[in-house]
Amino acid sequence: MDLKTTSIKQPQSSCPFKLARQKVYGLGYHLLVFVYEKTDEQSRRTGRLNILHTVFVDSSRTADFQTTTGLRKIIENHGNADDVAAFFVERMLPLDEIQAQALAEEVLNNPPETGYLTISNAPQWRLQYGRVIQQAGAVQGIERL
Repeated sequence: MDLKTTSIKQPQSSCPFKLARQKVYGLGYHLLVFVYEKTDEQSRRTGRLNILHTVFVDSSRTADFQTTTGLRKIIENHGNADDVAAFFVERMLPLDEIQAQALAEEVLNNPPETGYLTISNAPQWRLQYGRVIQQAGAVQGIERL
């Protein structure tokens, strides 16, 4: 489990990059996300945090939304490993050709669950939580606490 706190103004945080497959199958751990609104009182030199949302994201839902929905569409359209590997190139997943082919075969044999994070491609991934805040309570594995 990882604990994340983020401002409602820009609900996101960083996450260390480990494997490209995390965008497909999730981070490998649950998230507990606290979304706050901060107001400052200059006269008192104090700040106030108002927790707006507390969301639990099951590890099965921590993959990238666009990546997982795209892969699921390829599978629904009877795509093959070459189609999946080409999708990885289009999405600029950090994989070499051999890794892409192996992951493509895995995806066809074990289709991913739909993830609900937005994960940017960068050495230090940026996780964006707007979708999990929106879907909390409506999707199994994403709970509003």
